[in-house]
Amino acid sequence: MSLAGLFDVDSAATGQQVRAEPIQRRSAERLSTLLDAAAEAVDAVGFDRITTAMIAERAGASIGTVYRYYPDRVAVLQALHERTVLRFRQRVVEEFEASPPASWWDVVDCAVTAFVGLYRSEPGFRIMQFADRERANAAEGVNVESGFFATRLAIVLADRFGLPDEPQLIFRVEIAVEMANSLLCRAFLNDPLGDDRFIDECRRVVHDYLASFYGAAVAVPVAPPIAV
Repeated sequence: MSLAGLFDVDSAATGQQVRAEPIQRRSAERLSTLLDAAAEAVDAVGFDRITTAMIAERAGASIGTVYRYYPDRVAVLQALHERTVLRFRQRVVEEFEASPPASWWDVVDCAVTAFVGLYRSEPGFRIMQFADRERANAAEGVNVESGFFATRLAIVLADRFGLPDEPQLIFRVEIAVEMANSLLCRAFLNDPLGDDRFIDECRRVVHDYLASFYGAAVAVPVAPPIAV
């Protein structure tokens, strides 16, 4: 299976909450514009304060246009969430293709690099937490994003770099994904470019955790001490 297929980036990014699936190109572009406007609004005012009127105004559209596709603001944000998840998966594949990994750490590091790149460049990314809605619906059988991604990443690590193909690998990769997510969220909490200290320590923590089970793949540079 191709990397794109493995990470499910060939699927549509319209979002499951859309009222009317866009068929014509013009409709698809309008939908994309609405989600772009929602992302800008999220960055400007925060997740909790965003309204459908704000989205419509930023998109240069009427409230009716928003409601044509989405029943409410929550549905818009869920669709934006899904699009952001897909773009993250696409970025990971692009990182793999741009710098083919030579070790298991290169695979994981590519994922971290993709995450950092989207934090810096993708509107709405910094406060759209990937796993929030999936965790809320986990009891209903909806996949948790971190679990989905960890499973796919573990497949690459096992198939291409010989790590043991066992449930523990998926579990440990998911632990690594959760740690990376928390540390990177903190890195971008107050700095749109990210605090390099947290980004560097994220790489170290994730590498050292996985290396404790699978052996060191690279020498991770020691960060200079933080002045206090």
